[in-house]
Amino acid sequence: MRFFCLRYESMRLWGEWHFKASRFIYKSMSDFYGDRAIALGRYIAENGATVRDAAVKFGMAKSTVHKEVTERLRSVNPALAAAVRGVLDRNLAERHIRGGEATKRKFMRGGR
Repeated sequence: MRFFCLRYESMRLWGEWHFKASRFIYKSMSDFYGDRAIALGRYIAENGATVRDAAVKFGMAKSTVHKEVTERLRSVNPALAAAVRGVLDRNLAERHIRGGEATKRKFMRGGR
């Protein structure tokens, strides 16, 4: 049995990332999930992106992105998973700072 799925391909042109979904035949769904996890992992590792940024870029839920890069990627590509884990840990450590900056901007422009 073969599965027809959309495959995300990424390329960098003129300093910007471009993603396109192309129809690709997979022998199994696990191949599809593995490729998707690798694409997400590369995007996060190369750009230092947050899970939210990757979810918006790939058009999927944050929980799906998080599961792909923390669980599935570890079994597909452990080296990439370690790099992504470093980015996610850094984002977690900086989260309270970004939240404070957003609150400051809100009150500086006269928000509630």
